[in-house]
Amino acid sequence: MKTKLILLAALCGLTITSAFAQTADTIYHHGSILTMAGKAPTYVEALAVKDGKIALAGSKDAALKLKGDATKVVDLGGKALLPGFMDGHGHFINALSLAGQANCYAAPFGPGDTKQGIIGALKKLIADKKIPAGEVVMGYGYDDSIFPEDGKLTAADLDPHFPDNPVMVGHVSLHGAVLNSVALKKYNINATTETPPGGVIVRKPGGNEPEGLLMETAFLPIFANLPKPSPEQIMQALMDGQKIYAAAGVTTAQEGATHLSDLQILQQGAKEKKLFIDVIAYPFMTEFKQVMRSNPPETFGKYTNGLKLGGIKVTVDGSPQGRTAHFTTPYLTGGPSGEKDWKGEPSFPEETIRQIVKGVYDAKVPLIIHCNGDAAIDTFLKVHEALLGDAKAGDHRTGIIHCQFVRKDQLDKIAAWKIIPSFYTEHTFFFGSTHIKNRGKEQAYFLSPLKSALDRGITFANHTDFNVAPIDQLFVVWSAVNRVSREGEVIGPDERVSPYEALKAITCNVAYWYREEDRKGTLEAGKLADLVILDKDPLKVEPMAIKDIKVVETIKEGKTIYTAR
Repeated sequence: MKTKLILLAALCGLTITSAFAQTADTIYHHGSILTMAGKAPTYVEALAVKDGKIALAGSKDAALKLKGDATKVVDLGGKALLPGFMDGHGHFINALSLAGQANCYAAPFGPGDTKQGIIGALKKLIADKKIPAGEVVMGYGYDDSIFPEDGKLTAADLDPHFPDNPVMVGHVSLHGAVLNSVALKKYNINATTETPPGGVIVRKPGGNEPEGLLMETAFLPIFANLPKPSPEQIMQALMDGQKIYAAAGVTTAQEGATHLSDLQILQQGAKEKKLFIDVIAYPFMTEFKQVMRSNPPETFGKYTNGLKLGGIKVTVDGSPQGRTAHFTTPYLTGGPSGEKDWKGEPSFPEETIRQIVKGVYDAKVPLIIHCNGDAAIDTFLKVHEALLGDAKAGDHRTGIIHCQFVRKDQLDKIAAWKIIPSFYTEHTFFFGSTHIKNRGKEQAYFLSPLKSALDRGITFANHTDFNVAPIDQLFVVWSAVNRVSREGEVIGPDERVSPYEALKAITCNVAYWYREEDRKGTLEAGKLADLVILDKDPLKVEPMAIKDIKVVETIKEGKTIYTAR
């Protein structure tokens, strides 16, 4: 009799868990419950949660049949309920240190529109944190592209204000920083320091003295030698960092270039059960062999207390706004140190990229590869085809991170070979005018071409590259739908997509890319109750108002991990 009732319920469109009439822990109703399942938007009247999973997504009457004495019934009051947002690429580990750094973002996210604003933020940090003389002072989010013509932050700007502390202001690209003279001395960067291959040390005009800005491989050794907090401070920072993501509605974060020491922190946090969101780590290419010695291929792709090794991260070039991305044609504005006929350079030789990618593919673990310029994308596609041959279009789910200045012919290969680009449409806002100046209007307008990718049937993600930009998923959606620059120009109107397609790029598409489509990304029975409640439905507001939508609550596996005050 019980079996017949279950079959009858299924035929009537009800979705239930393993036991008939099992009571739900929570029932949500009276809102815009957007399932994100299917090619077109689908809403349901109610959602029931049991033991951290979705028990039912359907009618209110069906959901209320799962109501017991202890069931919490949540009236959404017209608010929107969606799957928890998934991070399409970012650097989760950076969240651990942000509380101890100065916010140097430009408006609307910080005071970094001017040198004075950055200096003021650094001074405030020193005062608030009572940082003593001699201790390193750090800021993040410096964007020279918004400064007046030829304006830039240098050591000379910082030195009068910070004579006793090494100061390091991270470039918004995350590929370098501006150091004051105390910091340059601390890290032995001077006129005799040779610029390493794939690196940039900007020199003072007319001489060889460093001006302050270090990028790419010239900055990596400094980054690796930053001061290390105590184990207790690290675990507290791990908790605080997750709160940043939870406040943005993110229930699955990506650590998109994990150094071995960072992986050890994450693994210790998982061991101590400190992770309340899921974190997917991609160890960085330079430490591939060391990581694999203690984390063999069979350990990848499996969660342990909220942590999963997702694959290996490879970097081919730098950033377009920093003019270190690798192109087939020259920058219109020259190189970051005044180089002529500058096309950028690969971060590593092609043969190095080939060897690393071969090692990743041979180990049968996933690959994500950073490519911004079209020459970098050419390099990867050449390597991918050479290594995989007939299997290049297999179910590898290789991801191209950023893929910003992809050409149409490259998109055709990406579609045919089932590669997943994780685009970066926020550049249309933050750096749209800079890209027009550096690359020309035609190429800049094809930046992160979501519509062209969609027309080719490409499954794509979208991201913030946190902390290049704040972890604000509604701003990601807004930028994909509107593509409006700081100055109000629409950067590539033909590449705009609908709000629904933009939402897919931070939910179900990312779940597919991570091979988690059976448990995340949509509101369907049996999947994890990873949820986000918004004050408005992104599909039911004016497109320009999407960025103003607020996260009200974030739920991970049925438990609230963030509530707006």
